[in-house]
Amino acid sequence: MKLLQKCKKLFKIIGPGVITGAADDDPSGIATYSQSGAKFGYSQLWTIIFMLPLITSVQEACARIGAVTGKGLAAVIKKYYSKKVLFLAVILILTANTINIGADIGAMAEATQLIVPLNFSLLALFFTAVILVLEIFLSYKIYSRILKWCALALIAYPLTIFLVKQPWRQLLAATFTPHLEFSPAFLFIIVGVFGTTISPYMFFWQASAEVEEEKSLHIFNHGKPKISGKFMRNLRLDNFLGMLFSQIAAWSIIAVAGTVLHQSGITDITTAAQAARALEPLVNTFPNAGLWAKIIFAFGIVGLGLLSVPVLSSSASYAVAEAFSWREGLNLKFKKAHGFYGVITVATLIGLAINYIGIDPIKALVFTAVINGMISVPLLFLINRIASDKNVMGKHRSGLLSRTMLRLTFFIMLISAAAMLMALWRG
Repeated sequence: MKLLQKCKKLFKIIGPGVITGAADDDPSGIATYSQSGAKFGYSQLWTIIFMLPLITSVQEACARIGAVTGKGLAAVIKKYYSKKVLFLAVILILTANTINIGADIGAMAEATQLIVPLNFSLLALFFTAVILVLEIFLSYKIYSRILKWCALALIAYPLTIFLVKQPWRQLLAATFTPHLEFSPAFLFIIVGVFGTTISPYMFFWQASAEVEEEKSLHIFNHGKPKISGKFMRNLRLDNFLGMLFSQIAAWSIIAVAGTVLHQSGITDITTAAQAARALEPLVNTFPNAGLWAKIIFAFGIVGLGLLSVPVLSSSASYAVAEAFSWREGLNLKFKKAHGFYGVITVATLIGLAINYIGIDPIKALVFTAVINGMISVPLLFLINRIASDKNVMGKHRSGLLSRTMLRLTFFIMLISAAAMLMALWRG
């Protein structure tokens, strides 16, 4: 009984942090981690344990900025920085998110085709319509609950890791021993792994989602949030759990792909069916294991797509609405926030249109991750400045540990992107 009560209490605490963590393993993340494992085996497993403190620090800073100021990231940039900085940030997030939306919708449609023999365009239109209807016409309170349940789609790969005979010594060694290859392919994928983990849309979404959470809890006082110590503790716990679950899932995807695909000679994933093969061991005790693997893979891609596409479109819309001082928030009805929901609709429809210019959905997912990795660099610089600014954050500004981790994350992302560009140029 006590365990049940604790679980209920924990479920009430989890919110923007866990949703953000689950959205981090969106179809782009699954494709990129799978490609890493297929292409290089266990060689990039170390990046997951390495990135856990980095992504936790970044997202904690974003959540803290939203909670303390009662504003989204773009609104804070607008108030304390120049218009050039603001519009650069908005353009970067809008561009990256729209491309990501397109790649995710395409992946959802292609994954569904594994089990439902319908036209790709019909499926892409169906998912686009479902996402827009849910996002526009449901209240934030109800919608956030749906997003929490979608996060369960992360379970498939962690389950598989224990059903496949794994070389555990090799896995653990690769997890804690950094390995680098200065080849264009290796650096391209590693930037993709960094980019799909530390993604710009997560920065904007979590800051704004914390504001939505505060509004739903009615803790605003004269236009400013009244933050208690308990609220901040819950915020950090929610954030840590979200990032931890996200990285466990990411580690499992790379490990499973390395064991099942790489060791079988599949080193380049070009279709959803190839990616689904990594899940066959999960169901190999049942008849038609291949079909069940495709069903579970499709469930994961669609479930996380339904979670991540709204996060992508909302984070872009928050940025644009805050930049132009429009009324914004998923807690508002459509008739009270036309501009906010208009950006969500347009970004989603443009993302849908990207699927009709002949780009392979699986490859688009990996390229999207690489783009995110490069765009995140200037945004990380801004986040560190804002979170450390006493004028903005007051007593909740970043301490020494937070500032150190944010700077370290910025330089790592900068160096990895520069190394990739240099390797590609020389190659």
